[in-house]
This record gives sequence, structure tokens and C-alpha cells, in this order.
Amino acid sequence: MTADTQAGPARRVPGHVLVTGGASGLGRAVARKIADADGVPYVLDVNPNPDGFEQETVDLADTRAAEEAVRKVVERAGGLDAVVTAAAMDTPRDFAEVDGETWERIVRVNLFGTAAVVRAALPSLVERRGTVVTVASTLGLRALPAATAYAASKHGVVGFTRALALELGGQVGVTMLVPGGMATAFFDGRPDEFKPAPDQLLNDPAHVAEAVLFALRQPAGCEVRELVITPSVEPSWP
Repeated sequence: MTADTQAGPARRVPGHVLVTGGASGLGRAVARKIADADGVPYVLDVNPNPDGFEQETVDLADTRAAEEAVRKVVERAGGLDAVVTAAAMDTPRDFAEVDGETWERIVRVNLFGTAAVVRAALPSLVERRGTVVTVASTLGLRALPAATAYAASKHGVVGFTRALALELGGQVGVTMLVPGGMATAFFDGRPDEFKPAPDQLLNDPAHVAEAVLFALRQPAGCEVRELVITPSVEPSWP
């Protein structure tokens, strides 16, 4: 066995990575990890990112605008090596109490926005044999009350990602991240009944972002298909 064979295929480097939701929460943590690893993060978010990374400001609920924003990033970056779809929203409320516009917006941002971004980035990812990391949720594998739109959207992300992995095998790496509770602004502004308990353990999003970096660094042909990352006492998993 030669030294080259023993070494195995080279590990990927982050390269140029598009991160949706990169202005806050997990998305921001991922963008910062990419930069720390000598990659170049590009942010898609409706809010400006506080770290000064290059950004296209766009509402992911407008899927055609999201696609155009991705194409602009691809052109400016000269191509993408990875996409991480961390953007998400929710308005926890019983189904009968959520108006149709709000319910559908949650699904558009979380599911349709994810698909739109991946669709627009796909030609560049195929060319570079890059990686897609989608962010689902523990509520993409189970369900809770007052979360019909969020659960529907994240169940959709699970199905989308698993089908995409089969379609793109050997062309683009596809990883699904399933995070549990994290200490982010995602819970801000909610009624107390929909917030984590005061003593509930939540993960630091920077720790979860390490898992994303791990997936992006796998050698071409070796894929991390699914990762469940939760606090050790996560109440919504399994």
C-alpha cells in the first residue's frame, strides 16, 4: 500500500460557503466558523449581518428573489463550494389561531426558501462537487402542539433532503442537520409557555456549528448523511 493510498482522499476545505439566516443564531455561528477555518462565508438574510460578511439581503419567503440573490452570490464569488440553509422562523400558536398568511409564510421561509436556495446554487455545486447542509429540526422527526406550520415545514425539509441525497449521490454531498434547542434569539418575543424553561439546558450554537464544519470537511465521496445534535437533556428528542 502506497503512502498516498494510506492517506486516503484529501479532506475538503470550506471554500466559498453560502449561509442562509447568517445574520443571527445558528446561521451566524456557522458563518463565523467558516471564516475561522479560512473559508469565505456569504450571507443571505433579511437582516444585516453584524460581522461584516458579504451579504445579499433578501426575504426567503420570496422564492424567486431568493434564487436571484443566490445567482448574484455565485457570480460575485466565482462559484460556491457549499450551501448551509440555516434560516428559519416560527410563530407558535394553535392551528385555529394562526391566520393563513402567517402559517404559509412559515412554510415558505423554512421549506420553499430552502429549496429555492439549493436550486439556484446547484449548477455551481455540481461543477465543484460541493456540499449542501440543510437544517431540519427535532420537530422534523416528531411533532408537538402549537407548531403545525413549523413541524410541517421541517418534516418537508427532512423529505426534501433525503430525496436530494439520492438524486445527487456522487455529484454533490448532502447532509441533514437536526438540531435540538439552542440558546438563540429564536425564542425571543414568545409567550412564556412557548419559551424554554428557565432551567432548561440549551446548546451554544457555536458548538452546533462545529458539526456543520465537520460535514463540510469530509473528503469527496465520503458523506455525513444525517446529524442529530441536541443538549444532553433535550426534552423534544427522541
